[in-house]
Amino acid sequence: MKSSHFSMSLFLLIGLVSLSWTISANAHDNNFLHCLSSFHSKDIPSISKVIYMQNNSTYSSILESLIQNLRFSTPTTPKPLVIVTPLHTSHIQATIFCSKKHGLQLRIRSGGHDFEGLSYVSEVPFVIVDLVNFRSVDIDVKNEVSWVQSGAILGEFYHAIAQKSRTLSFPAGICHTVGIGGYFSGGGYGLLFRKHGLAVDNIIDAQFIDVNGRILDRKSMGEDLFWAIRGGGGGSFGIVIAWKVKLVSVPATVTVFRISKTLEQNATKLVHRWQYVAPKLPGDIFSAVTMRRVNSSKHGQRTILASFSSFFLGGVHKLIPLMQERFPELGLVKEDCTEMSWIESILYFGQVQNKSLDILLDRSYKTTLNGPAFKTKSDYVKKPIPEAAFEGIWSKFYEEDAESAVMGFIAYGAKMAEIPESATPFPHRAGNMYKIAYTVGWQQEDQIKSQKYMRWIRKFYSFMSSFVAKSPREAYINYRDNDIGTNSKGNMTSYAQASIWGRKYFKNNFDKLVFVKTMIDPDNFFKHEQSIPPLMS
Repeated sequence: MKSSHFSMSLFLLIGLVSLSWTISANAHDNNFLHCLSSFHSKDIPSISKVIYMQNNSTYSSILESLIQNLRFSTPTTPKPLVIVTPLHTSHIQATIFCSKKHGLQLRIRSGGHDFEGLSYVSEVPFVIVDLVNFRSVDIDVKNEVSWVQSGAILGEFYHAIAQKSRTLSFPAGICHTVGIGGYFSGGGYGLLFRKHGLAVDNIIDAQFIDVNGRILDRKSMGEDLFWAIRGGGGGSFGIVIAWKVKLVSVPATVTVFRISKTLEQNATKLVHRWQYVAPKLPGDIFSAVTMRRVNSSKHGQRTILASFSSFFLGGVHKLIPLMQERFPELGLVKEDCTEMSWIESILYFGQVQNKSLDILLDRSYKTTLNGPAFKTKSDYVKKPIPEAAFEGIWSKFYEEDAESAVMGFIAYGAKMAEIPESATPFPHRAGNMYKIAYTVGWQQEDQIKSQKYMRWIRKFYSFMSSFVAKSPREAYINYRDNDIGTNSKGNMTSYAQASIWGRKYFKNNFDKLVFVKTMIDPDNFFKHEQSIPPLMS
């Protein structure tokens, strides 16, 4: 009986909160739209053409088109009052001005891969600026530079480079539907990061709109703000609309391989040995190992499959002797390797290698490697995990809720160990052997199923605490994790609260980020659950 009363009370409370939010939303709606309509110019497309409200027939398709994690695409997920897809910088300036004037929170979306949905979900009335129309790419082959707008996806950027040159590239990720804006804002690693550093290490200018609507470049914004936007996380300082980057040289031929071993094929010893080998490999090699539970083909019994993947800047004739010297236990032979161009390697690692290069232009392509709904966490490792400890790790993967769980080790070292921690807000440099990415996915979104898998990954993350970096336990800002010290209402402004996750993402760079935030946005207009707070808050 008590349970029944509690359920009814909870239902009524949720209903009252929803009604209150709706009444507030309607008031915000009209005032905000009236404000936007006052901004017009005969030389600029009308902003009315790029405003989508909840009663528009295309609202849902615009909102859902870029959502990659169905955890944030449910009937109960809070939706924006308005989506603005600007065609001109003045549309962005107007949206900032009117959002400030009428007390609406602003979320900025470029690609929709945000692991916690912070670019398109909020618990308070909010507006989305979706940069989907800011997606131009200008490649200057002669000077080996490019301007790329934040709304472009990595695939569009790569495709544009490949159309101009076979031997130019950019150090970024392998998932082609990731938006440039969010990816660059958080650091950005990929196949070339051990040779050329992160994406942010190769940014040389930017176009930025601040809280007052000013359009700034590197010179006018100053070096402190330029430092902060290159890895300090998106949504804290303003809106970066375009980035100027230096392109890097790659050979015409690169080599890739993927070798998979089960526990019965000595996977435990190989993974343990990988820890000692991979971080010390030359910068020309990207090396990773992913582990998951599979059913053995012989008897249908469960086992662990470890897949060792590498990318090498050169031909197979150079890679084989190098790997035979450094990692003979893996048993790499020529038949395991495939030579290809750099752009083809993006398709290979993105697991779309049987497609034409035009797949890179498909913004709607959905990655379902772990299931359409998922939760991800990250760690950094300073010293090797003991071989005996892997038996405990494997036991966690045999649990029922780990059916689609994956753990990946990504080797650091080389160029990453040479760049100082304070060079950019991204601090995970020297001393890190490798990064761990944990992901658990499931096939459909419902509250019971979601919580079941979320509990598993949280328990596993807790179990791993003794093997990873401590004080702080470091984490990667582009793998945002709302479990670490986050206020659920989108109003995180306390320096003390923010420092919980701030130290994990940025270590000592967090203090400089707070200083820059205080200078550029002292009233904390640009905010979300894990944004940088101003010092006075």
